[in-house]
This record gives sequence, C-alpha cells and structure tokens, in this order.
Amino acid sequence: MSDARGTRPPDYPISAPEPLEPPAEWARLRQGCPVAPVTFPSGDPAVLLTRYEDVKTALTDPRLSREGLARPDAARITAGEAEGIFSSPMAKALNDEGHARWRRMIGRWFTAKRMSALKPRMEEMADRLVDGMVEHGAPADLVSMLAFPLPVYVICTMLGVPESDRDRFKAWSDTFLNMTKYTREETEAAHRDFAAYMSDLVARKREAPGDDLLSRLMDGADTEGRPMSEAGLVATGQALLLAGHETTAGFISMMAAHLLAERDRWERLSADRSLIRPAVEEVLRYDPNGSGFGMLRYAHEDIELSGGRVERGTTVVCSMAAAHRDERAWDAPDVLDIGRSPNPHLAFGAGPHSCLGQPLARTELQAVLGVLLRRLPGLRLAVDVGELRRQEGMLTTPLRELPVAW
Repeated sequence: MSDARGTRPPDYPISAPEPLEPPAEWARLRQGCPVAPVTFPSGDPAVLLTRYEDVKTALTDPRLSREGLARPDAARITAGEAEGIFSSPMAKALNDEGHARWRRMIGRWFTAKRMSALKPRMEEMADRLVDGMVEHGAPADLVSMLAFPLPVYVICTMLGVPESDRDRFKAWSDTFLNMTKYTREETEAAHRDFAAYMSDLVARKREAPGDDLLSRLMDGADTEGRPMSEAGLVATGQALLLAGHETTAGFISMMAAHLLAERDRWERLSADRSLIRPAVEEVLRYDPNGSGFGMLRYAHEDIELSGGRVERGTTVVCSMAAAHRDERAWDAPDVLDIGRSPNPHLAFGAGPHSCLGQPLARTELQAVLGVLLRRLPGLRLAVDVGELRRQEGMLTTPLRELPVAW
C-alpha cells in the first residue's frame, strides 16, 4: 500500500521522544490527515484514526467489527503471527462460545458491586507491597515492587491460579505483546504452552473445585442452560490472565508517574482524597501510553467518517489516546486536570467490545492510589521525568521502571 506519491505509509506505532508526552505527529494527523494510512511492524497496511468522533464511531459501528480481524485479508500486527492475533486458538475458542453469550457469562463476575467487595483485599495486598518498599528503602522501583505484583495477585486470586506461577505468565505475556522480538515459531510455542498450562489447571479444578471464577464457570450456565465448553474455559482463563495483569500494571505505574511529575497534583490529592476517583479517570484519558497500540477493527463496507473515507477490507486502528487529545471533544485536552468532570474517555473502548474488566481495573487503580496517599504522602520521583524509559516494541508501552523515594 502506498500513498498518491507512491511512498510507503509511515510506520505504526508512532514513537514519542518523551516518556510521558504524546507524539507530536498526533496533532498534525488530527488536523490534516485524520484517516491516515500506516504500516504495521508486519509490513501490512492499515489506517489510523486520531479524532475522537471517528474513534468512537469506529468502536461502536457494526460495519467495523472485531470479528472481521480473523479474515485472511485483515492486517497482521507482527510478522510472528501465523494468521493474525484474532485467528489464534484462544480467539477462535472464545468466538465459538458466541461473543454476546460469553460476555453475559463472564460479565456478571466483573460488576462494579463485586469489585467494590474485593477492594479491601486489594488494599491489604497493596499495603503489604508498600511494606516491602519501605523495608527495601528509597529509592525503590514502583513497577517491580507494586505495579506489577498487585494485579497479578488480584487476577490469580480471582481465577484460582497459583501466584507462584506469575513469572511464567510474564514470559508468555511478553511473547504475545511484543511486536518485534519473537519469531512465529516462538509465538506459536508460547500459545501451545500457555494453553496446555491452563488446560491442566481446568482439569485439576474439575477434580477439586474451589471458590474461584474458573470453578464457578464450570458449574454455571447461560440462560439456555448450556455450560461453557472446555476450550472456552481454557481460553477464558488465558484471556483474563493476560488482560488482568499486563495493562493494569502499566496503568498503575503511569498513573503514579503522571501524578508525581508535577508536585501540585500529588499535594492536591493528598489534601482532598475525594479526588481519587476523578483523578484515576483523568489519568486514563491523559496518558498517551495507556491504550497501547489502540483497538483494531475491520471494515466490512465503505464508511464515511468525519475525517475521511474508510474502504471495505481495511484494518482500522482506533487510537483512543490520540482521540483523548482532540480539542474538538475536550476543553484544554493537554492539561491533566484531576478534577475533570464529565470525562467520557474511551480508554476501555466503547460499544459491544468495550473492556469487560474495566470495573476491576478502576477499582485496583483507586485502591492502590488511596494506599500510596495514606502510606507515603511524601512520595516523589527519584529521577527526572526525562530519565524514565518505556518498554518499546510492545503492544502496550509500560515503563521499564519507576524509581521513587519518600
């Protein structure tokens, strides 16, 4: 795919020179080329949406679907994908369950009410991890000592997975989310190993059920009395483990970095804890890295958006993070305002494929922020903001480390 001048479209994702700042290219694209041709690491062509209105439309319009990404003509993100990430065995097993049916069966376990009931356990674990940081002494790495282990503990507890296996999950997750490092053979081997692990776990839970989500799903049924299939249980465990720790860990570290980057933000929160909830929502909007690669959709027919035309058969990247800086939709979008309200951000997507785990992520972020404000009110960055580094080459772009002192 080339533009009118015959040149190759720019590579995507677009890198940013500063760890907490968006790429300058986003603003130019929103103004001059809001439906922009880009090239994935695989070499496959796609188009990038950067305006809020267009991104929200693409996420909710049935003419642009996630299911279409399993088609052979859909763009692959990386060359390591045999058929594309949405044609993996895990994705196929979840599709076989039926999207709406699967969401109904899983969604009842991720309600805001259920997550609120789990919040004290999240805070207890966060307190224990802060104890470890204090014992270690300053400076401490907030990523490895808090941001990563807390979501792993929470999702492992919910699913009934041994927390001692978290290093294995991390290795598999890195393989699935890295766009350049692993070969197709390595990626396929990771999928097989992860599926075998989860299949064995499901079998053991059938023998000795526990008080966890996987065990309850085995006994549960949909409105027609049909239980989830064996393949569906395995794929559900895989999907929730991956989604339940990697992105939330990244959000926790980026949230802390943004709030500590300007001292008055942290001090305002310390003085008024009622701002914790809107502060979390604002960081979800403001962070240029939180939505990672963006959400993909496949165009089943030609579609006219406010920013231009999307042709049938095109793979579309919805950049929620770029849309969140759209001055057409937000007042002062480049300002992090911890009291901003209303805040209709798209960090968790929109429409029928919006993130099921958003109540869990929101509760974890609020819990950990509350614990940090209570336990370490003098928390500060131990390095200059410009020294922070992201994990490049990943579908998500978390910080490598976040040195803090108090």
